Amino acid sequence: MGKAGKGMTVVQLEALCGAWPGVTRDIKWGEDLVFSVGGKMFAITRAEQAAHGHRLALKVADDRFLELTDQPGIVPSPYLARAHWVAVVEPERFATGELDAMVRDSYTLVRAKLTKKLQKELAPLPPA
Repeated sequence: MGKAGKGMTVVQLEALCGAWPGVTRDIKWGEDLVFSVGGKMFAITRAEQAAHGHRLALKVADDRFLELTDQPGIVPSPYLARAHWVAVVEPERFATGELDAMVRDSYTLVRAKLTKKLQKELAPLPPA
């Protein structure tokens, strides 16, 4: 991926996902902030960011999983790797725009797996 950037804060992630159709957020496992569409998770981060940074877990396309996990700062996501989820363990290595695109891709992938009926009920995703 590209040059080092600013990463992504919880506030930025909430602002990004908050306007997307059908997105809900809740706390799971005591401390993880989970973003879902149609009841299916597409992004997970810590609700409280530690001073040393945070992880951002996302679903990725099957054909990008190995490419992404070969990069410094991205590892297979614990417990979810078999479903092609990655954990961005050093988000500060990536430009905010790159992370925005990864979150959008995750949302799009998960939304595409919802039932056709539920997909039709959701408004179109706003342009990037």
